[in-house]
Amino acid sequence: MRVLLVKMSSLGDVIHTLPALTDAAAAVPGIRFDWVVEEAFREIPAWHPAVDRVIPVALRRWRKSPLKSFSGPEWKRFKSTLRAQHYDVVIDAQGLLKSAMVARLVKAPRYGMDKVSVRERLAASFYHHPIHVPREMHAVERIRTLFARAFKYPQPGERGDYGVREKLKGGSGKNRSGLLFFHGTARAEKLWPESHWEELSALAAAGGHQVWLPWGSEEERERAQRIAASDGKAQVLPRLDLLGLASMLMDVKGAVAVDTGLAHLSAALDVPTVSLYGPTDTAIIGAYGGNQVHIQSPVGVSDTTDPTQMMRSITPDSVWRELTRILAKPA
Repeated sequence: MRVLLVKMSSLGDVIHTLPALTDAAAAVPGIRFDWVVEEAFREIPAWHPAVDRVIPVALRRWRKSPLKSFSGPEWKRFKSTLRAQHYDVVIDAQGLLKSAMVARLVKAPRYGMDKVSVRERLAASFYHHPIHVPREMHAVERIRTLFARAFKYPQPGERGDYGVREKLKGGSGKNRSGLLFFHGTARAEKLWPESHWEELSALAAAGGHQVWLPWGSEEERERAQRIAASDGKAQVLPRLDLLGLASMLMDVKGAVAVDTGLAHLSAALDVPTVSLYGPTDTAIIGAYGGNQVHIQSPVGVSDTTDPTQMMRSITPDSVWRELTRILAKPA
């Protein structure tokens, strides 16, 4: 069976889809996937052994000049690529109008969540087979349920397996006492104060751990440099792509992250991680996997008019306690 999967973004959402592929590959003999994904995340689907072809799309870039882009050669090539392969099934695991319209470009039975379950109700009208999936489930389990019901196999009861470690190689192994601190996130209210990162870095150094600080923008690079300068022991990494970060993660002992897609990457690679959350509902979209600890702000949304107070209320001491606890567990 040849399946076209549409799950374009964002980083965390793409990663959340991987365990469903592992389930399907185990349950349906011969099933193979091609995956439509935003060009920024094109590396990730190729890590899964059930994926044959990654088809990048650039809707985020194209919508900046839609009249030119959607009549231009890139869009035409994208449509031609989709239509060059016969598919037995198209499954939209994103549930947005834009993803449903991409799925509609292919002439094959289309599956997706029904109007009660889907993120944008209008998207469900594009599917031949709308499927009900309870909304209160974790995002990973929702997609696993969608696949199980679409392909008619019993959904496994055990925790989902991302299935990507085998196709990735770790680094040199010299950073096994190191820790990655994922300090960057797109929304200001999800940032943890720099002073807290500095205090946590000092605690890690005192515990004999090298701290590594990645970055993805100039603002994040400058923040990383300030954190590193606070004790002179943490080190700022060069700018890495997703494969580089994945290789680094497979080398280090653990990680601390704010609410960012890289926390989900850490979970997918089974790296012990403490993730820090303010307004996020961790039962729905918290980092999913083994040795994943969620620290939820003790300050609720209704308790303050200052959105940054939620993250400030998470103390470095509490993070360090949880991190040392999970690092002490056997590998």
